[in-house]
Amino acid sequence: MFFGWKIVVVAFVIAFFAFGIGFYSLGIYLVALNARHGWPIAFISLAITVYYVLGASLTAFVGDAFERFGPCRVVSVAVGALGLGVLALPLLERPWQLFVAFGVMAVGWAATSGAAINTLVAPWFDRKRGLAVSIAMNGAAAGGVVIVPLWATLIAARGFATAALVMVGAMMLIVLPLIARYLHRGPEVMGLRPDGAMAGLGDPARRPETMPALPRRELLRSIHFWTISAPFALGLLAQVGFITHQVAYLTPRLGAERAALTLSLTTLAAIIGRLATGVFIDRVDRRLACAANLAVQAVAVVTMIGWPSPSVLYVACALFGLGVGNMTTFPGLVVQVEYPKEHFSRVVSFVVAINRFTFAFGPGLLGAIRDWSGSYTAALAVCVGCEVVAAIVIVMGRRRGP
Repeated sequence: MFFGWKIVVVAFVIAFFAFGIGFYSLGIYLVALNARHGWPIAFISLAITVYYVLGASLTAFVGDAFERFGPCRVVSVAVGALGLGVLALPLLERPWQLFVAFGVMAVGWAATSGAAINTLVAPWFDRKRGLAVSIAMNGAAAGGVVIVPLWATLIAARGFATAALVMVGAMMLIVLPLIARYLHRGPEVMGLRPDGAMAGLGDPARRPETMPALPRRELLRSIHFWTISAPFALGLLAQVGFITHQVAYLTPRLGAERAALTLSLTTLAAIIGRLATGVFIDRVDRRLACAANLAVQAVAVVTMIGWPSPSVLYVACALFGLGVGNMTTFPGLVVQVEYPKEHFSRVVSFVVAINRFTFAFGPGLLGAIRDWSGSYTAALAVCVGCEVVAAIVIVMGRRRGP
């Protein structure tokens, strides 16, 4: 078996724990800290926003760190930081300490999530990169499905501190040995080429000549770069904002238990959508596929607004979920075909950093619009508007000709 597929499995496991512990479980931490200390929900939410913003800022440098220190060192440190921050949460005594714990977690989150997974997998694949990244990133959705209920069960049975020890211990015992054994710098160190091709006798596989680093200022001045970054930033702002408020919006219509069920349904649909996309994405125009993904989510939200009956809401949540996973997979796939591979890690890291910085404000924005208007209709309409604009911009950025 081509060694690159082993990298995909390792990346899947990293995403499973990184997203399960560092993204989907933030709501669990919020509830546990509020119950433990009585700290206001708004205050804990502010700390989570700072966590997102700091993680976004650090993500911009993930590509540089991978190139300088190698994936094994960077991801190992990141896993340790994520675990250390989580272990600190049950031990906090003063409110300001929450920002310190989330700050440590942000270091780990930046180097184990979307940009890192893309950067780990990308050197090993060319023709099959879409499928490989889709499989690896499904670890993120699987982490949400498995780890969140485990947290809730362990906290209820053993308390927050013991639950943290169990979850972080499992992550360390499983992830660190995999990192140490499998995370090489790229296929060329093993005499391989992307997708498993062997080097010819007269053309040995070797690390390509280094190209000058692409300055970030040049990226920021590039309209083409913004036709990639801006659409995903808008789409993720709408997506993260909706998912954060999904249960609150649906509870009056479905009841608390069924509303929570729709979140699981959305996450499961994300796994299906990402796998289905991975099968064909390497054979189609990736920008058009991105636009279609955004359009599907916009249709789903419009359906929820216009026909809020229980059966329709379930279908709409599943439809929205089909596009959820793809929103974190597509940026790397578009960058792959539109920038030289030597610039891939820097460009994709910068795109993901901008995306994260933007979607950090999604939950607060939708909440403010909801409070101002008195209902979620206007807030959801803003989500639809963001997705429509994003779809138009991503299509307008298509390169015509060489």
